[in-house]
Amino acid sequence: MAQSGKTNTGVDIAALDFDYKLACNTVTAFVRACNVGCTIIDAEGTLVFDGKSADARCDFCKRLQNITGNTISCSKAHLYGSMQAEHFGGKYIYFCPSGMAHFACPIMVRGVMRGAIIGGPLLIVDKEEYILDDIIKKHNIPDEYYKEFESFFLDTVVVPPDMVSHYANLLMAVASFIGQIETTQLLDNEKNNEQQSRINDYIQMLKASSGVHGMKTSYPFEKEKELMHYIAEGDKQKSQELLNEILGHVFFSSGGKFDLVKARVMELIVMLSRAAVEGGADVEQIFGLNYRYLNEIDKFKTVEDISYWLSKIMVRFTDFVFNFSEVKHMDVIYKAVDYIKHHYNEKISLEEVANYVFLSPSYFSKIFKNEMNCNFSTYLNDYRIERSKKLLLNDSINLVDISDMVGFEDQSYFSKVFKKVTGVTPGKYRKARGQLK
Repeated sequence: MAQSGKTNTGVDIAALDFDYKLACNTVTAFVRACNVGCTIIDAEGTLVFDGKSADARCDFCKRLQNITGNTISCSKAHLYGSMQAEHFGGKYIYFCPSGMAHFACPIMVRGVMRGAIIGGPLLIVDKEEYILDDIIKKHNIPDEYYKEFESFFLDTVVVPPDMVSHYANLLMAVASFIGQIETTQLLDNEKNNEQQSRINDYIQMLKASSGVHGMKTSYPFEKEKELMHYIAEGDKQKSQELLNEILGHVFFSSGGKFDLVKARVMELIVMLSRAAVEGGADVEQIFGLNYRYLNEIDKFKTVEDISYWLSKIMVRFTDFVFNFSEVKHMDVIYKAVDYIKHHYNEKISLEEVANYVFLSPSYFSKIFKNEMNCNFSTYLNDYRIERSKKLLLNDSINLVDISDMVGFEDQSYFSKVFKKVTGVTPGKYRKARGQLK
């Protein structure tokens, strides 16, 4: 029996394809056991449950949005994280637009993501290493707001990266449990039966048409074009109607040959993926899923199961017709900055960091400059100089050692960069105890 009522965020529970009550109970248990914030979203990124913890703080984004007037794409960031988690095998650690770390685990049912559990926000760096200055600079926030923004994250949980991975593993097990329960299968059956009824209606219409005119009905190529159009537009309802008609024709013309049905369905999967890409979906994600789906098709033995499976694939591809470039870029930048702050004392390069975030050096360089308003080498040197300032206040450390400790190859280059950034030499900065006018 399907669940009814509203979620604690006002979403219709009947529209969900997983056990909402069980999901809420398990997420609440996770929150209380780990003291980490946790929410549940549906397959479209809509919040359906907020299992708050004492340390879950998202006021930062709200205040930032009020001051700047810019929309902060938190929901889009979490949907992006969920899709990445599906792509990368069940979990994904990412950064939201305010630089807080989150982790996503998809709720998978019969190979299709029906929702996701989102853990966070967390800090995975020391609070003094948090990139608050970078965020304020990026959004041109006046200095008088600094203390206010600083207070938003002072109570946020700081968790080592390896612990975040452990949390994600636990949440992945929870999501897997939610996605394999009996009530979900009942909901699947209900939706499957509804779809089969509509497909059968279309088959009966084809039979009647064939009987009246005494000739075979031609394949509806124009329907494929319409379907691709509506997928690219992100219109799920129209896409489903057209897919039902196309499947009806496939089943009617196959003459009961299941291998022929599978061959046509494989062609349709390729078409659906192409439509999603044309609509703006991420190419790597779409074709990664495409490959996986094509390898799953042999496990289906009935036209009912394969048609319902294809329907969910279509919905999944349609979900990808979003522009995730903004949140994807910010996730990449925060990961790159985090890498710099953990390896600034080593000999690191743009190519090394680009490889760490899975981007080509040229593309990474471009988006880093766009997002941070400076190039990679400038940011790295500026950060190294900031670290050196603290060391210069300790008279027991000589300049050669400080240069090496913050990642410069030699003291002369360190002194040159230091003066360029601060206007004085390291020696004068040390003599003035950092009190420069």
